[in-house]
Amino acid sequence: MSTGVVSVRLPADLKGRLDTLSASTGRPAAFYLREALSEHLDDMEHAYGVLGRAEAIRAGTRDTVPFTDVMTELGITRSEIDGLTSELDE
Repeated sequence: MSTGVVSVRLPADLKGRLDTLSASTGRPAAFYLREALSEHLDDMEHAYGVLGRAEAIRAGTRDTVPFTDVMTELGITRSEIDGLTSELDE
């Protein structure tokens, strides 16, 4: 596996926590940074992707599909939607 180097500035409190964890476990800080990125990068990519698509929709630069078209494509009727929302209100 090839690797690259990244330099990151951390607030003092995070750096202290990372150093404490590293010292208490004998693992390098880089191990925990890699673990954190591996664990959370997918979620961040997804969240920022959704945000980007929402901004594009608001700006009118991304096509959308009317909800009624989605319902028709999925074979969902308005009465089914109304039934579900009334169940949630109970």
